[in-house]
Amino acid sequence: MELLLLVILCLTARASSQIQPQGLQVPCFFIFGDSLVDNGNNNRILTLARANYRPYGVDFPQGATGRFTNGRTYVDALAQLLGFPNYIPPYARTRGPALLRGVNYASGAAGILDQTGTNLGDHTSMNQQVAAFGETVLQMRRYFRGDNNALNNYLSKCIFYSGMGSNDYLNNYFMPTFYSTSSDYTTKAFAALLLQEYTRQLMQLYSLGARKVIVASVGPIGCIPYQLARFSGNNSTRCNENINKAIVLFNSGLRKLVDQFNGGQLPGSKFILVDSYRSSNDLYMNGTNNGFEVMDKGCCGVGRNNGQITCLPLQQPCADRQKYIFWDAFHPTEKANIFLAKATYTSQSYTYPINIQQLANL
Repeated sequence: MELLLLVILCLTARASSQIQPQGLQVPCFFIFGDSLVDNGNNNRILTLARANYRPYGVDFPQGATGRFTNGRTYVDALAQLLGFPNYIPPYARTRGPALLRGVNYASGAAGILDQTGTNLGDHTSMNQQVAAFGETVLQMRRYFRGDNNALNNYLSKCIFYSGMGSNDYLNNYFMPTFYSTSSDYTTKAFAALLLQEYTRQLMQLYSLGARKVIVASVGPIGCIPYQLARFSGNNSTRCNENINKAIVLFNSGLRKLVDQFNGGQLPGSKFILVDSYRSSNDLYMNGTNNGFEVMDKGCCGVGRNNGQITCLPLQQPCADRQKYIFWDAFHPTEKANIFLAKATYTSQSYTYPINIQQLANL
């Protein structure tokens, strides 16, 4: 009986992480972001923001690829939901015809501001990622024999994902020993600075051909194991609400920005906002209803909440990753990533004004 129960539990856990294959809905998928969606662009650069070592990738078929989790990232799961037979490859090692299916430019430690993340070493900032996409467009043009109209028509059917801002708070504003931004700007002024820069960057993507764009808000990073390990506040959530309140200012501005873009500022485009703050917060608050048992600790890490030092090379992670929301001090597990991808793909609870499936079918 115990053996039968164990088999049923294993099959249930496997089913929760499965994504049913379906037909390809868009011709290509381009990804911009940070370590939450980086899939190997930082592997060969001089930086502490790297994940190309075990136990990262312990549940990924290709092993430690540079993904900052045990298996699939949010955009890996989203690519599968969009019908892509293969994961979108990292820009660092993709050239030629493969570009036509899209590439991932995301880089661990990257931010909206160029200075963000320099405390960890080299990385590819959002400005650099947009510039790299510009190079990609030039390369793609040859496959359309220089026909800009045909290329633009092709790109208009593709999905673009951009998730930026987390590091501008974690590895910039709330790191006063390395950066002066918290003394130079109020939280409101800093959010305005980020939004001003981000607006310019997203408009540049539009000028290069992006028409269907997903913009993800910043999650409640005051509640990640890294912050829980450092914060000893007495509020009921145990989260660092100073950080969360600052992020809410940025996120509310991001929603207004999406409205402006959709209101005629960028003709022919459709932007949607993925409310990562709300979806992540709901996952923390209702984790047990979705099969999670550990909401405040990393599966792999050192110290309080497994968040004082992140996952070390060859460290033994937790035995059952299915029970954990967090893989390490900063990043979700594969199971959490898949849950969030499914929730934002078909539901409008966490997307505005339409869901990702509807965006793909426009």
